[in-house]
Amino acid sequence: MLRPSERLTAMGLTLPVLRAPVGLFASARVHGDLLYISGQGPVTETGAMTGKVGDTVTAEEAADHARLVTLNLLAVAQQALGSIDRIAGIVKVLGFVNAAPDFTRHPFVIDGCSRLLSELFEGNTPAHARSAIGVGSLPGNITVEIEMIAQVICE
Repeated sequence: MLRPSERLTAMGLTLPVLRAPVGLFASARVHGDLLYISGQGPVTETGAMTGKVGDTVTAEEAADHARLVTLNLLAVAQQALGSIDRIAGIVKVLGFVNAAPDFTRHPFVIDGCSRLLSELFEGNTPAHARSAIGVGSLPGNITVEIEMIAQVICE
């Protein structure tokens, strides 16, 4: 059975280089056997994915952005734990979608995150709790912000 880091490589994915937090907070904190990861956005080395989902950004594009956010969450986990292989499972995902007032497909957008986490940690069946909500704005006009709680394998 492949470890999460090996699955990631087999999928042709790599973890991005982290950027410093944009406020007065830590990107992650371990408490007991839980890793709390602060909200991350769809940011690459060339910039952030921005726009209003349901207006200037489609739900499908935003789901791809949520997948990118997941890689950023995992990069934070790697920095905090030394390896994503120390993640026993995902406990909770909270997703925010920068949505137009009449947009209602928030769960579809955050499925971009849940799908990748399920492939890496949960045998393709989501086992994590999750909330997906729409908001009127997000920092820097990013399309999606997601935070995550993971259970850690204690060494």
